[in-house]
Amino acid sequence: MVVTGGAGFLGSFVIEELRRRGVREIFVPRSRDYDLVQMEDVRRLYADAKPTLVLHLAARVGGIGANRDNPGKFFYDNLMMGVQLIEVGRQVGLRKLVALGTICAYPKFCPVPFKEDDIWNGYPEETNAPYGLAKKMLLVQSQAYRQQYGFNSSVLFPVNLYGPRDNFDLHTSHVIPALIRKCVEARERGDEQIVVWGTGEASREFLHVRDAAEGIVEAAEKYDKSDPVNLGAGFEIKIRDLVPLVARLCRFDGEIVWDTSKPDGQPRRMLDTSRAEREFGWKARIPFEDGLRETVEWYEKNRGP
Repeated sequence: MVVTGGAGFLGSFVIEELRRRGVREIFVPRSRDYDLVQMEDVRRLYADAKPTLVLHLAARVGGIGANRDNPGKFFYDNLMMGVQLIEVGRQVGLRKLVALGTICAYPKFCPVPFKEDDIWNGYPEETNAPYGLAKKMLLVQSQAYRQQYGFNSSVLFPVNLYGPRDNFDLHTSHVIPALIRKCVEARERGDEQIVVWGTGEASREFLHVRDAAEGIVEAAEKYDKSDPVNLGAGFEIKIRDLVPLVARLCRFDGEIVWDTSKPDGQPRRMLDTSRAEREFGWKARIPFEDGLRETVEWYEKNRGP
């Protein structure tokens, strides 16, 4: 088995879940050895690992700021990694490939909760559209290759993930780790306030990374279709409500200042997750505040100097 991105945030939990289920032969390609944007490296990966199953979790990804600064790179790298892994997999007779899409693939003004059948009904939110569209092309390829070649692949669409081992770099991280770091550092400095991007009116749904890992492995074991499947927790929270919750768990009691000159991103996000439960029996289990508390505790114990 190959797990691209297996050394990353989500990948580390997927590998733990695979090992918990008794999988022992797991090959994790590192970018210094296999640049999956390059076709010759993808061919070499298949030749070296000889997998029967590929879980494609690797991605070039970041928050609103990183997406805004790197639209071309995020489009090209994510598109080429997925397209080439599927194409070479087809050529060598790979038994199955499961790829990870992104909630950024959904239309900007998609009806809430997002249903898989709505994924083509509009253009994504502009700040992350190149990334979202590159990932959405994997769905087109999966369906086309199943139709023409009988190639067994699936594409899963998770919401924003969070949890221990997340990326806490303020420029490239997503909203929860960025908020946790801001609040903890502000508390330690004795700051009277923190500044948060946007108006706070946008809503988001958050899935604990351990729940996501279980969903991916369940799909790998039980789901053999190319219809897209959402992975989510089934709730939404406004950023205006999320920030004071994170601040409380981080023991920061200062003022929250909203920088309304900065973008909110997509107005609302929440997934309909009924297909995952119906098709392969998966449902998120970890309560949101419990997961947040675990993430805050992990960051305070494990951050660098």
